This record gives sequence, structure tokens and C-alpha cells, in this order.
Amino acid sequence: MNNKSVVEVYLGENRVGRIALTSDGLCAFEYDGEYLKTGVSISPFFMPLKSELIIAKRDPFSGGFGAFDDSLPDGWGNLLLDRFLQEKGIDPYRLTILERLSLIGSIGRGALEYRPDKSIVANDEFLNFDKLAAEAEKILSSKEADGSVDMLYKCGGSSGGARPKAFAKVDNREWLVKFKATSDPQNVGEIEYNYSLLAKECGIRMPETRLFDGKYFGVERFDRTPEGKIHTISAAGLLHANYRIPSLDYSILLKVCLNLTKDMEQVYDMFRLMVFNVAITNRDDHAKNFSFQLIDGNWKLSPAYDLLPSSGFNGYHTTTINSKGEPVLADIMTLAAEVGIIKPKATQIIEEVIDKCRARKMLKYRLNL
Repeated sequence: MNNKSVVEVYLGENRVGRIALTSDGLCAFEYDGEYLKTGVSISPFFMPLKSELIIAKRDPFSGGFGAFDDSLPDGWGNLLLDRFLQEKGIDPYRLTILERLSLIGSIGRGALEYRPDKSIVANDEFLNFDKLAAEAEKILSSKEADGSVDMLYKCGGSSGGARPKAFAKVDNREWLVKFKATSDPQNVGEIEYNYSLLAKECGIRMPETRLFDGKYFGVERFDRTPEGKIHTISAAGLLHANYRIPSLDYSILLKVCLNLTKDMEQVYDMFRLMVFNVAITNRDDHAKNFSFQLIDGNWKLSPAYDLLPSSGFNGYHTTTINSKGEPVLADIMTLAAEVGIIKPKATQIIEEVIDKCRARKMLKYRLNL
């Protein structure tokens, strides 16, 4: 691999490997020799731990690997990055994947870091959320870049998802704080906060959540701990699934969960999350809204996130259930049996979720138990 235009990948202090581009713009990756001796694959299905060059396919990540695509911004983050670069006189559309990874450097989601590191971050310990929300609204409503782009990019340029957001350090803890998108109701922050509390009541493992200033939904970052960063990969990145269109069924997610974690309790957790998404009509359940984490050498299902009613793809679940975008109870039970969840256990989970949602008057979809 030629050292010219090479990006090195790190996990903590360990050099994982390096990336270069082939002549036709595909990413070529090879693990570092020392990492091969003691490391764990950063993406088991598409980047197995072996001493040979691995070439990415063109789709679905424009010639990149899913594990690295997870580090890159999308939606709001991409908008900020492009505007930021344009302000600096740089054409964002001419950047290669490697150049974009260098701009992420050490500030991306998860634990992977890229060198050379050309990242820029804000130094504020506590940000003015009202000001950020107002500036985000300006960006969304205008095609003209202004001085606010620089500030917003430094606060949230590496973020994923479509809604405006910022990373903030509050009380020495790292948070992701969301702001209203153009199509959102005024109280969207309060709505998401209430559903995060409901999810916890339903037995779903959630990060700490907070309603900042009584209106901005904040979630504590589960890829950051006092001990360091945690390698986190979405189902999209892990499976090379196109998260912009329906590309998965929950049966695949449940089987992957069992394959990776080797733990049926975590399969139950994923099943519970699926039932919750059906119950509250969270139909924006695309492949980037599920993640796995590498903790002490073992893969685990990440805490849940992005849980609130949403229309999804043409009004149907983006991740299907038994190949159905609008499932009934029989579909859920068929899927449970397929992945080895016995009927009494599946029924227990469904009843617990439905009862909690009904008690809070937040049940949106009847499963006819």
C-alpha cells in the first residue's frame, strides 16, 4: 500500500490499520501487524481480522467501509461540514473519503480515530442552547452560509441524523443535545424526553436523558465513558445496509445480535425494543438506529436511542417485521419463534410493553393481545 494519501486508523492508543484509495476510488484497508496479534475485528462481517488487503465495494457507502462511514456525519452534520468548507473556499464535493475522515479525526462517534487529524472542536464547557437553536433554524431556512456555520460546525459537525444537534459537556459529562427541525412540532424535545422515560419504564436499556432548559432533549453519550471511548458500530455499518431505504428485517437484527453477543438476554432486549417501536409507531427504525459496542473484547447491544413516534418510509416501518411494514401480532410471534424466543417469554415482553404504554396513554398501535 503506497504511503501517499494514506489515513491511519486508531482505537485508543492502538493503531488498527490504514486506509488508502484504489485507482477507481474504492477504500483499501489493511490491519496493522501488531494489532493483528492481540486486536479484535472492528467490523466482523466485512473487515475480518486477517493479514491481507480488504477492498470495499462501491455500494452502499460510495466505496467506503461501513465502520468508517459511521464516523462520518450525515444529514445535519453533512450540511454543516459542506457549508463550513465553502466558507473556507473549499469545494466539499471534491473531497475524497480519506480527506473527510481526516476532518473527523478524533471527534467522530464511537472510538475510531483517523490520522492525520484535522478535526476542530468547540472549547465551551457549557453551550448556550437557545443561541445554537436559533442559529440552527437560520441554517435550515436559508441557503446562504453566514458566521453561525463556524460555531455550529465546531459544536456538532461530526453528528449523524437529520435533526440539528450539538455535542456539549455538562457537569463533566458528555451529551448530545437536539434542536427542532423545520418539520418538527415546537415541543419535539419534550416529546422525545417523555418517550425516553417511557422506554425505561418498559425495561429498555437507555442512556441518561435530560430536558435542557425545559425544551431541548439531551442524551448522555454512550460511546464516551470516564475510562475512554467505546467502539460503536451501527447495524448499517456492521451489515453494509443502506439506511436510507428499507434494507433490513428485525429477524436479521435479532440473529446478528445473537451471533455477535452470544447472549440470549440481549436478544430479548432487541426484541423488546422492536415491540416498543411497534407500540409507539416509531417507524423511522432504519439501520443506523441500532448499534453494537465492543466492550472488553466482547460485542454487546448498545443502549437504545432515537425513540419517538415517526412516519418512517412511506408510513411503514423502515425495518420490517416478518417482511411486513405494518405488522400484526402474528408477525411478531412468528419472528420470535424464528430466533428461538419461546412463546411465554415473547408474550411476557409484549404484555409488559403494551401495559406500560397504555398506562401512560402513549400506546399508538394496537397489537390485539
